[in-house]
Amino acid sequence: SRCTKKLDEALNEWRSRPLGEFAYLIVDARYETVRYGGQVRKLAVIWAIGMTRDGRREVLGMSVSLSEAEVHWRTFFKDLVKRGLSGVTYIVSDDHHGLKNALQSTFPSVMWNRCHTHLARNAQSYVARKSNKSGVASDIRDVLQSPDLQTAQFLLNRFSEKWKDSEPRLVQWAESNIPEGFNVFNLPKPLHKKLRTSNLIERMNQELKRRSNVVGVFPNEEACLRLLSAVALEIHENWLTGRRCFSEEILTDLQSDEIGIYRKKVA
Repeated sequence: SRCTKKLDEALNEWRSRPLGEFAYLIVDARYETVRYGGQVRKLAVIWAIGMTRDGRREVLGMSVSLSEAEVHWRTFFKDLVKRGLSGVTYIVSDDHHGLKNALQSTFPSVMWNRCHTHLARNAQSYVARKSNKSGVASDIRDVLQSPDLQTAQFLLNRFSEKWKDSEPRLVQWAESNIPEGFNVFNLPKPLHKKLRTSNLIERMNQELKRRSNVVGVFPNEEACLRLLSAVALEIHENWLTGRRCFSEEILTDLQSDEIGIYRKKVA
């Protein structure tokens, strides 16, 4: 019990540490089976990754909540801001309703981009004919991997024309949902591939899952938060001493873009 107390103190100190400027955020939640209130329930583990302009990554925070309702996401985001999170210009996540509403209330002026991987998966739910699935997947991939916003919009219009007769419900969904993944085109081109999805945090979720599967059912919230925080801290420390997310080539391209933009402003 003394070791557990010391571990909890260390993990709590890490989760509540002061933050600084992080230009890009990737946020997500996963569910774990926990004994809560005399029942076995699925509780949401909410967490966020921050990335600086030079590609350095950190796990910013983690909490266990009853669900992904807006109130829980908003509490989580406000805690990050209270700890000093600033400079956020871009956030990528899935399209969970509670998450989106919390982002709008906490970061109203920050660009939000819907994860391209989730968009592509969601589209398959609206394909009526099995024989069309591969063609639809290929066309949506072309739209989302466009080099710029104009090309993406052109390809989306072409997609609608192509599928409007055979897959009308898919086209209706695509016209209102696919553009939610277009904010990434407002970032410098070298960053598109790195920040168009939440795959980075999804890979970390797999590591959390691997560790939590050994437990099965957590005896309480504290035990769940303790184990997953310890795993997240391990990932966090590896990032601090490891390579940056952006290669030297990307950083050079970014610097060239900034110089070009500055020269245009001066001119």
